[in-house]
Amino acid sequence: MAKKVSLLIVDDEESVRDSLLNWFIEDGYRVECAESAKKALSILESDNFDIILADIKMPGMDGLEMLRRIKSLKQDSIVIIMTAFATVDTAVQALKDGAFDYVTKPFDPDDLSHLIRNATKLIQLAEENETLKVKVISLENVEDLIGSSKPMLKVLKQVEHVAQSDSSVIITGESGTGKELIAKAIHSNSPRKFFPLVSVHCGALTESLLESELFGHEKGAFTGAMYNRKGRFEMADGGTIFLDEIATISAKMQVELLRVLESKSFIRVGGNKEIRSDFRVLCATNRDLKSMVEKGTFREDLYYRLNVVTLHIPSLRERIEDIPALVDYFVKKYCTSMNRPPIPVDQAALRRLEEFDFPGNVRELENMIERAIVIGNGKEIRLKDLPLGKTMIDSTVESLDDNEKIHILLILTKYSWNISRSAKALKVDRVTLYKKIKKYGLKPAD
Repeated sequence: MAKKVSLLIVDDEESVRDSLLNWFIEDGYRVECAESAKKALSILESDNFDIILADIKMPGMDGLEMLRRIKSLKQDSIVIIMTAFATVDTAVQALKDGAFDYVTKPFDPDDLSHLIRNATKLIQLAEENETLKVKVISLENVEDLIGSSKPMLKVLKQVEHVAQSDSSVIITGESGTGKELIAKAIHSNSPRKFFPLVSVHCGALTESLLESELFGHEKGAFTGAMYNRKGRFEMADGGTIFLDEIATISAKMQVELLRVLESKSFIRVGGNKEIRSDFRVLCATNRDLKSMVEKGTFREDLYYRLNVVTLHIPSLRERIEDIPALVDYFVKKYCTSMNRPPIPVDQAALRRLEEFDFPGNVRELENMIERAIVIGNGKEIRLKDLPLGKTMIDSTVESLDDNEKIHILLILTKYSWNISRSAKALKVDRVTLYKKIKKYGLKPAD
């Protein structure tokens, strides 16, 4: 065991205490003993025990009274009652008072060990859950929402405000502005943060695939449906569902989505059982939904169901003063992923970045910085390392071989030289990729 689970054995019979003490010490537990309930309560005032194994029949205070006192002080303690005089009434009362379980004397060693292992697993699961909660809380305010400009501070204030409600939100903005990051920030600061955030990129799926993705399907619902599959709405129960590119869904899916939002229930494709799910909806679009409503391409009733709150993300052109902070963040991010120390950015390069229009917004800036780190001289990011106003391949590189070399190096670096993942991204087999690496003499950065 990584952490020793502690046991307190409470029994007035010395032989029972000694046998259990030696038994559980051999199993790797930290064990102490008490000959009475009064002594056990005294020990518990100064020490904590994960599991308490207590006899019912003892002189003075009995085990059930001790159980009630322990539970009034330490709600999370696991108490197992031992008795040589088991009755249904005694067992029921012990469980009502908060006992984890009860065992009868004489003990079956295997049964008792199994019971203690089950209690140990419960303790470990509770500790893991607390650790995860701490991690989530620590991440709430450090998501990739970089910027102190006036437009960005306005967005962050709105995020803080809408996160506390359960209303639907439409997040608008140009491509690459970080709409999904905003959705994550809203969810991670909301009361639903300990439940899933489930994302669906509506524009990447056909109508039939999107229906199956959202609602799930039953085995045999269509060709290839070999098993039952939960949909994203079902997965988001208790949490949040994020519908990206909401403007791309078909008229039929708009009707289906409206029904689900109104009833919080749905039926899997090929099924007949109604499934209920408690979810919050966030969606994003780079299109003007109101204009689409006026043109009749987006349902008005769905628009108003979704548009309880609108949160607009400014383009990078509208928050130029955030560029230095974003550049610094991306430099650290990619240098860390490539096991390199952070490198400085030449002042001329930084000035040019602040002057650039960035049609691809923050995503384009991020790609530029990643590329500059991969193919630059490794000491600093220079103006000539930035493809400003050009393609992402350096305009000074004219041959196909050199362009291919740069692109392969970019992909290899992105996937930390994992050959399988890089080959998959490049849509070639591993043998072909190995040949290209050998041909161009490519090597991981030091």
